[in-house]
Amino acid sequence: MARRVCQSHAADSRLMVARMDEGARQTRNAADQLAISQERASLALDAARMGEFEWEIPEDRLIISERMARITGLPAGAMPGEQGSASYRYVHPDDVEPLRRAVGEGLLKDGRYEVEYRMIRPDNGRVQWMSSAAAASRDPDGMIRRLIGVVRDITERRSEDEARNALVAELDHRVKNVLASVQSLAAQSARKTTSLDAFLKTFAGRLEAMASAHTLLTATRWRGADIGNIAAAELGGLAPGQARWSGPEILLNPRATNALTLALHELATNAVKFGALSAETGRVSVTWIERPGGGFELTWVERGGPPVNAPTRRGFGATLLERVTGRELGGAAKVEFMAGGVRATITADATALAAETPFAAPVTRPVTVPPTTPQAGASSGVLTADAVKGRRIIIVEDAVLLALELEAGLTEAGAKVVGMAADVEEALKLADSEFDVAVLDANLNGTPVTPVAELLKQRGKPFIFATGYGDAAPAPEGFDAPVVRKPYNVAQIATAVAEALGRG
Repeated sequence: MARRVCQSHAADSRLMVARMDEGARQTRNAADQLAISQERASLALDAARMGEFEWEIPEDRLIISERMARITGLPAGAMPGEQGSASYRYVHPDDVEPLRRAVGEGLLKDGRYEVEYRMIRPDNGRVQWMSSAAAASRDPDGMIRRLIGVVRDITERRSEDEARNALVAELDHRVKNVLASVQSLAAQSARKTTSLDAFLKTFAGRLEAMASAHTLLTATRWRGADIGNIAAAELGGLAPGQARWSGPEILLNPRATNALTLALHELATNAVKFGALSAETGRVSVTWIERPGGGFELTWVERGGPPVNAPTRRGFGATLLERVTGRELGGAAKVEFMAGGVRATITADATALAAETPFAAPVTRPVTVPPTTPQAGASSGVLTADAVKGRRIIIVEDAVLLALELEAGLTEAGAKVVGMAADVEEALKLADSEFDVAVLDANLNGTPVTPVAELLKQRGKPFIFATGYGDAAPAPEGFDAPVVRKPYNVAQIATAVAEALGRG
C-alpha cells in the first residue's frame, strides 16, 4: 500500500515536471517567436529606410528609435513630448499648421494618419522631405493613450517628382509653341498665296522643314543640332550632286535650329523653282564659319542657273528670311539677287548656340482665366467685333512667327501695333512708348517676363499674358491680368485685351 502511494507521488511529480518542462518550452518558443518577429520588423524597417517612434500620452514621453535618429538627426531615446509640441519643433515653418491639421483630422477620423512634410535637421540644418504614418492605441474609454508610428526620408523621391513635373510642363510648353507656330505659319502662308493649290504646296513644304528640325532635335534629346546636319537634311535629298555644304561643327539650340531649318528650306525652295536648282547645270554652295564674338556666319551661293531677276512681289518667304530668321538667331539675314545667282548671308550671335545646361522651366505660378470660344473666322485673324479697334498695342513675344501673325491679325482688326520685342531688355525699352495695352509672352526664351509686368503694373498700364504652359504650369503670379493659353487666335487675344482694358 505504502509502495503504491509512493509510486503515485512519484508519477505525480514526473507529470508536474513534464508540465513544467512543456510550459518552459512554450515560453521559450513564444520568446523565440517574439524575437523572430522583432527581428523581421527590424529588418523590414531597415530595408524600407524607416525609423520608428512612440508617444506615450499619459506620461507625455516621446521615444525616438536609433533608426529614426539616423534619418532625422534627432537624439535617440526618451524626451518630453511637450503635449505634442516637441514633434513640430523641427518641422519647416511653412508646413507646421498644415501638418497639425492633417494629423488632427486623421486621428479624429479613424485614429491614424499619413502625412508628408519638410523638416529642418537639428544636426546640420539640412531641409529634407519626410513621410510619416502613425496609429493610435486607445483605452477602454476610447481615450488615446499611445501613438506609434514610422518616418521615412523621401527627399530623393520628391526631387524626382519635381523634376518630372518640370519636364512635363516644359514638354507641354514646347508642344503648344509648336502648334502655335504651325498655326501662324499656315496663316502667313495663306496671306501670301493666290490659290489653294499654291498654299497647300507652300505650307506642306514649310511643315516638312519644321518636322525635319524636330527629328534632328529629338535625336539629341533637344540639346540642339549641328549646322551640317541641318544642311544635309534640307539639301541632301533635294538636289543630289548639285549642292555642297561645309563648315566647322557648330551646335545650335532648338530655337535657332528651327529658324535655320526654315531659312534653308525657303532658299532651297526658291532655288528649285526659279534658281540654280531648276537647271541641271546649276550648283548651290553653303558654307559657314564661326564668328570671333560667338555665333556663326552662313553664306548661300547659287551658280550656273538661269538668269536672276529680283522678285516684283514680296512674299512670306522673304519676310521669313529677313525678319524671322534674323530675329530668332540674334543676327540678320540678307538676300541679294545678283546676275550670276542668288547670294544669301545669315549671321547669328552667341545666343543661337546650344547651352551647356538644359533649359529650366520658370518657377512662377499662373493666373488662370477661362479660354474664350473662337469666333467665326478668328483663326485667320478676322474678328466680328470691334474689341481692339483703334487701340495701340505692343507685342512682347520671342517666337517671331507668332508675333508676325498676331501683328497681322490685330492690324486687320483695326488695332495699331506700335512695337514688338523679343526679350526683356527690348520690352522694357518698348514700355516707354505710347500704347494702350500690352500682350506679354510669359516666358521669353527661358526668362520670365515678370520685370516687364512689374513695370507696367507700376505705371498703371493694362496687359495680358500669353503662355505655352498648361493650367498647372508656370506663368507670372501676383498680377490681375488675363491669361491666354497657346495655341491661341486673334479673337482670344482681342477678348483678353478688352478684359484687361475694362479692368484698368
